[in-house]
Amino acid sequence: MLNALTIDLEEYFHPSEVQTSAGIDHWTVLPSRVAAQTKVILDLLDNRQVQATFFVLGWVAKNHPSIVREIVSRGHEIGCHSFAHQLVYNLTPQQFREDTRRAVGAIEDACGVSACAYRAPSFSITEKSWWALEILVECGFTHDSSIYPICHDRYGIPGFPRNSHTIQTPSGSITEIPIATVELSPGKFAPVGGGAYLRLLPYSYTAAGIRRINEHEKQPACIYFHPWELDPSQPRMARGFLPQLRTYTGLRSMAGKVDRLLSTFSFSSMGVVYPAQHSLAKVACTA
Repeated sequence: MLNALTIDLEEYFHPSEVQTSAGIDHWTVLPSRVAAQTKVILDLLDNRQVQATFFVLGWVAKNHPSIVREIVSRGHEIGCHSFAHQLVYNLTPQQFREDTRRAVGAIEDACGVSACAYRAPSFSITEKSWWALEILVECGFTHDSSIYPICHDRYGIPGFPRNSHTIQTPSGSITEIPIATVELSPGKFAPVGGGAYLRLLPYSYTAAGIRRINEHEKQPACIYFHPWELDPSQPRMARGFLPQLRTYTGLRSMAGKVDRLLSTFSFSSMGVVYPAQHSLAKVACTA
């Protein structure tokens, strides 16, 4: 079974837990680490001959275009992760459209690629920001991977379909690709899609989840993580017990866990695992 491997390309100061300590006005003066972090991932992928989808933050594309070009040159797929890593449900529809437009332009300027897949910061397309899917269709996106079918204090739509499917909006359809979850018992689901769950919990937890999805459900699993999650030397900027726990636990073991996943399961980019179910033609995303 071929699974989808996705990386959310952002700096260590972009996560929602960190932004209370490092707002957007400070980003340009903080030391950048994303290029070195990303090259570690690219080398891991090369060693295992795996292609992935990189959801690129527009801010990173604008300020560090060379790393985005290197991702493309190594044969990986480019997606969009917004421009300024703001939670979608905290934006108005007009602000979301403008942020998306800026991100699309920055990515195209950096590498010449028009991203067809989108992922919201912190999976922040929820029931109260459902309107964002229509705007994504209007902006030419064919795939979205922003909805986590779990209950979480910041994101998630409990009861949302767990497998890839097409959503109809007034402007057209879009293929939604949820992050991997497993059903523990009727109506009880657990996340196994990577990121903090891969860092915080034993490797066997994620591996067992992927195996169950592949072998028992006969479905691919969509996995994600961030470059900063493989960097134990990054500055500790999150404040408070829970943000620090979520952000920094398990950094030292993460690279080994990722490499072990790549050697145990089969992965490729989102576009290969979930081919478009409708036209790939892009339309203008205007402010």
